[in-house]
Amino acid sequence: MHVERTFTVSRSVEDVFDYLSDFENTNHWDPGTIQTRRTGGDGGIGTTYANRSSFAGREVELTYETIGFDRPTFFSARGTNRQSTATDTMTFTRDGDRTQIHYRADFQFRGIVKYLAPLVVKPKLAALADETVEHIRGALEGEGGLA
Repeated sequence: MHVERTFTVSRSVEDVFDYLSDFENTNHWDPGTIQTRRTGGDGGIGTTYANRSSFAGREVELTYETIGFDRPTFFSARGTNRQSTATDTMTFTRDGDRTQIHYRADFQFRGIVKYLAPLVVKPKLAALADETVEHIRGALEGEGGLA
């Protein structure tokens, strides 16, 4: 199951990449994130993060690892726990002095959650994706920019 959105922000591709590829910044732009902190690495491939998020009234913890990093055009991180895997993938395209962002989040569930997810999770994903876009825009273009 996945959601994806494509949108444009008024920031340079380098600024956008640098901000969104530092996954600790999910604290500012991911509406479900309660806290993300870097646990290892230099920000590139193999960097790990501990993430605590809330979704559908439940708190979950995921360990994320940067699995794709090609500045300033591509970033991907995969988060795992016993019940699920979440992969966030972003591509960045220069559009003059603006940046087009293509954001895709893929979710895989295990155990009983695999059977419940289409009924419980899927209906909430579109709204969450729209909210995420607004939070990213706000973080990148809001007053003061780059939170």
